[in-house]
Amino acid sequence: MRLGARGAIGIGVSALLLWFALRDVPFGHVIDALRASDLMLWALCTVASQLIFPLRARRWRTILDPVAPNLPLGPLWRATAIGMMANNVLPARAGELVRVFALVRERPDVRWSSALASLAVDRVFDALCVVLLLVVAMLAPDFPSDFVIQGRPVQSIAIVMALVVVLAFAALFAFAQWPHTMESLAVRIAGTVLPRYRDRVGALVHALAAGLAVVRQPSRFLATFGWALVHWLMNALAFWFGFHAVGIDAPFTTALFVQGIIAIGVSVPSSAGFVGVFEYAAKLALPVYGVDPVKAVTWALGFHFLSFIPITAIGAWYFLRMGVQLADVHAAEAAEERRVTGEHEASP
Repeated sequence: MRLGARGAIGIGVSALLLWFALRDVPFGHVIDALRASDLMLWALCTVASQLIFPLRARRWRTILDPVAPNLPLGPLWRATAIGMMANNVLPARAGELVRVFALVRERPDVRWSSALASLAVDRVFDALCVVLLLVVAMLAPDFPSDFVIQGRPVQSIAIVMALVVVLAFAALFAFAQWPHTMESLAVRIAGTVLPRYRDRVGALVHALAAGLAVVRQPSRFLATFGWALVHWLMNALAFWFGFHAVGIDAPFTTALFVQGIIAIGVSVPSSAGFVGVFEYAAKLALPVYGVDPVKAVTWALGFHFLSFIPITAIGAWYFLRMGVQLADVHAAEAAEERRVTGEHEASP
């Protein structure tokens, strides 16, 4: 796979942030802290960190149900594991395309465009749940009362963030209810601003509207939101086990806060596996609760390693069993893009 400009920038950002995370932390102290940590709690942390992936696969089935009813969990789980593995070892978050390819290859009844659109919906629910839980942490009684951001109390910022989450959910629902109007509007705007990409934008918006069919039924919307919430609470539980493994005595809401800061951090370009970005975000977030930077970095390195290895190994095993190469993924993506664009151009 070609690295590309985005991949090169990501590696540079990761290297810089990893240096910032480690520059004033004696690495010998980190090693000592890891040696003194609780192995049983690390084991619980590792198990919880891996349970989020079958939970993600289960949520994916709910999202895809309107376009591919009653999909078995097996193909969804294998595709999820393969996609997470690819995100951990390939640049530019290539795992999303690999995840789609793995599912479509095993389940030809799922169209590429529908699977890709479902991942966009998946990520939207991720973002909204993470921000919602971050708001809960910031409004919790155990959040440090003296912490301010640019002179403003955190509670006032949290209230604004909560309003943004509510508005985002409303916008998501409105987009799903009037997909043709939104598609027409997007095509008109693209035709004026970026005429060269008019057809591509139309095809992407059309696919996204199909994926958003999940929010047209309140029961399915609530089910998707529920699975997303369980996913991120499980992830926070893994964080919390890891905290206590290295001697960080912090409330569960600390995990919600740190999780939110890290999720925001890894949205910037970075290397495969979010190396450096994860550690630096943890070093920024945990001291808010009075955690020593050495312990913060110790937790980040330990958690990152233990959560990285199992799903990467599982995903690689499934990918090798498929007997394909990354070139096959790009060929399938290009063929589907030509097909969808052709259908869009042929439609009235």
